Amino acid sequence: MSEGPVAPETSGKQPGGPTRAVLRDRYGDRLRWLVLMTLMLGTVSSIVSSTIINVAIPDLSRHFVLGQERAQWVAASFMIAMTLSMLLTPWLLNRYGLRRTFLGSLLLLGAGGLFGGFSPTYGVMIAMRVAEGAAAGIMQPLPNILILRVFEEREQGKAISMFGFGVVLAPALGPSLGGFLVEAFGWRSIFFVVVPLTLLGAFMARRFMAVDSIMMGEREPLDWRGLMLAGVATVSLLNGVVEMRESVAAGMALAGFGVLMLAAFVLWQLRAPHPLMNMRLYSYRQFSAGAVVAFIYGAGLFGSTYLLPVYMQMALEYTPSRAGLVLLPAGVMLALTIAVAGRFTHRIAPHVQVSVGLALLALSFLLMALGSPSTPYLLLVALAVLGRIGLGCILPSLTLGSMRGVDFSLIAQGSSCINFIRQLGGAIGVSLAGVGLQWRLSEHGAVLGGAGDAALQAARIRAFDETFLAVGVVIASAIFAAWRIRPRPLPAG
Repeated sequence: MSEGPVAPETSGKQPGGPTRAVLRDRYGDRLRWLVLMTLMLGTVSSIVSSTIINVAIPDLSRHFVLGQERAQWVAASFMIAMTLSMLLTPWLLNRYGLRRTFLGSLLLLGAGGLFGGFSPTYGVMIAMRVAEGAAAGIMQPLPNILILRVFEEREQGKAISMFGFGVVLAPALGPSLGGFLVEAFGWRSIFFVVVPLTLLGAFMARRFMAVDSIMMGEREPLDWRGLMLAGVATVSLLNGVVEMRESVAAGMALAGFGVLMLAAFVLWQLRAPHPLMNMRLYSYRQFSAGAVVAFIYGAGLFGSTYLLPVYMQMALEYTPSRAGLVLLPAGVMLALTIAVAGRFTHRIAPHVQVSVGLALLALSFLLMALGSPSTPYLLLVALAVLGRIGLGCILPSLTLGSMRGVDFSLIAQGSSCINFIRQLGGAIGVSLAGVGLQWRLSEHGAVLGGAGDAALQAARIRAFDETFLAVGVVIASAIFAAWRIRPRPLPAG
């Protein structure tokens, strides 16, 4: 398979590290799999840093005396930074190559974890979450870009299933590990978890990644104007959603400004000489449909990921460790499902796999909306498992189905764009989940935190049930777009 624009082939060892010729002689055909495993470790590190924080939000809220509207920024700030930095990945690959891009991201992620653990104030802690999110966003598209550009089409499903098997365990292990750490050592300990992971990732990158990177291409100038417009649009949209909690009119005005900035971003990308997001991608029907699915699916998934640990602790009054353990069996099932589903990407049409997965994921939240104080703990575990089975069906097919038929030169941007859109939906989903929950709590005369009687607990659970119902409906609506990922039939004759 062609590898696209590459740097000049060299032999021997350069001062910065080994070349591709040296590594191919040393590892042979195993090299691409070793590089994929290295990228997987980096992605696992970034996902752990994203999900591990959720079980610590109640502890953080008490330590920094945060209300619900400020506490949600612990997760939302990471999501915003990750969303925007995804647009930089193709530019960074062209300019610095895979090795330096990956190592720089790992360094930023590790620094964010190290200094975040020593945060003296809420502001410093949020700044470190932004640094971690920026690093995570740059790394997220890298494995898919590698798979689509380096692996043969017949091997792509196997590569995604292998990569996914490891990566999808992180959202389950993160909250579970975080729950025990919060109870034993306090919230600061969860920031330090990512540091040894990034050090191991850096060691593997220096060993298996060539200095003359296969991803390096023409050094185009960065589209700073496009990045600025995307940043203003994203922050305005999210702040507008949050502001609606206090004033619907002010929130709508700010969100409207965000929509205008988003339109300005799109118009600029149509005429920019070196756009962050090539609008030609949306001329492919499957990519456009996949983008819609990615946005809705991201909003529902990340919104619910924020809600579930808070629900377990503040409504059902479980300890952080028990709340985190709910997602552990679900994570194991997700890893098994994605390993199987990835191997069937050539036998089952992508739109069928994605639609079935969305239906199962939506069903899990709709059933969770029936929760009450008497809901058994094992039933909550089973519902989380059901949702993760659905998620495992979606992940391998969504990217491959969306990118089938896309011009080879657009693969890097296409993979980054799908990830960007999913994360944008996720960032908006986290904000909407927080605001929606606060709205429903107010309607039922309940608040989060503090002790309460049975009536107050029941009111909290009703508020969460209604929020989960909304999440389930949102995810189910993506099925209509998923059906359009199917390939066009070939003309007769």
